[in-house]
Amino acid sequence: MRLIIQRVKQAAVTIADQKVAEIAAGMVVLVGIAKGDKSADADYLARKTVNLRIFADENGKLNRSLIDCGGQVLVVSQFTLYGDCRRGNRPDFFTAAAPDEAQCLYEYYVKQLQSYGLLVQTGVFQADMLVDIANDGPVTIIIESEAKKGE
Repeated sequence: MRLIIQRVKQAAVTIADQKVAEIAAGMVVLVGIAKGDKSADADYLARKTVNLRIFADENGKLNRSLIDCGGQVLVVSQFTLYGDCRRGNRPDFFTAAAPDEAQCLYEYYVKQLQSYGLLVQTGVFQADMLVDIANDGPVTIIIESEAKKGE
């Protein structure tokens, strides 16, 4: 699994002019799921997500986690995170998980985040979404599941 995490002041998802999710300060998590990813990958990434220290403390240092500051989370599925552009100019998505497999793991990851007591909103799986992000900092972090480290 691959995550793009952005610290935000606010964020929202709109589909066909209808707002379907909205958060205040916290983070937006774009989630890509690869073939062969397992629940252990989602467990690891959920734990990393909620404990990632990307929020400022009273001294302006990035020492606070989502749990510490009571931030909110907007999770959006994004298979294009596994787009491979090494050959040609059109990305291929051969390493991305099939939609049914990806959706199960995506929903599992969301449930793991919710288990920490956080307010978690989501986009709509496989929908064409407009994601409005007020990136704070900007702070953007890429994290891959433990099983993928070093690849």
